[in-house]
Amino acid sequence: MTVIDDLLHGAVDLHCHSGPSPMPRRITHVEAARQAADAGFRAIVVKCHYHDTVTDLLSMASELEPLPIQVFGGIALNSANGGLNPWATDRSFRMGGRMVWFPTISSSAHLAHAEQHAETKAHFQPLGMLQSEEVRVFESDAEGGWSDAVRPEVRIIVEQARDAGALISTGHLDADQALAVVRTAHEAGHDRVLVSHPDYVSDIGRERLAEMVELGAYVEHEIAMYDRDHIFPAEQLVDWIRTVGPERTVLGSDLGQVGNPLPVEGYRRLLARLLELGVAEDDLATMIQRNPAHLIGLDA
Repeated sequence: MTVIDDLLHGAVDLHCHSGPSPMPRRITHVEAARQAADAGFRAIVVKCHYHDTVTDLLSMASELEPLPIQVFGGIALNSANGGLNPWATDRSFRMGGRMVWFPTISSSAHLAHAEQHAETKAHFQPLGMLQSEEVRVFESDAEGGWSDAVRPEVRIIVEQARDAGALISTGHLDADQALAVVRTAHEAGHDRVLVSHPDYVSDIGRERLAEMVELGAYVEHEIAMYDRDHIFPAEQLVDWIRTVGPERTVLGSDLGQVGNPLPVEGYRRLLARLLELGVAEDDLATMIQRNPAHLIGLDA
């Protein structure tokens, strides 16, 4: 076995984009699980921006149960799912959901980014579907703008996640809204919070990110963005790891889409590159094994 094989044995991918999905996918959840299991992964979390993946997994249970891997689903709080919808999250958690993503394609940051990038807009609006509506975590103020107080639904959903032992992701929220979610979780005593790709769409600077980490958040970087320097150079990821620390960093694939590498393929290639750049093997194990296993509740 190689060093990469050893690292993947026990890995957990918290960000797998398999299907079904209205967005084009290379693999189904079953195929993603089988490929990950063959590589020795301990678990994967499957994500869709448009629907709750828990019901997908329940419908595939007969195919998933024989595989030596755990597969978890969850719900993204976009307009397609009713936005900040405590009834949707309650159902998801009670049916086995282990993750809730605050607005991704419905965040103000994502919608603004999509308006500037036609390819992004088309990718996240498949099949001619309705454009996502903006979903904000802040209350509106008397003048019709936004206050710095979070909507009551935010606290309800955070408390639901805490009680269910589910992981919270800040999704594609901008820095102010992401910090508000992290702070709300901290106040509620929930320490399983993930800030995803701070340098993509959300544009969360290092000082603000440091505040979130201080409040207990972990930072997720996506292999899809660094594989073969697709969006960012791998050296930038190394700098993030050294800034935040591997003990608060997670690497997820964010792969499974048509046109992108398969998740396991992406892991193999980026891990090899990070080793070349001087990231220690044990630090990589922390970021792809220990941290995500803790966050999804496998060591509870």
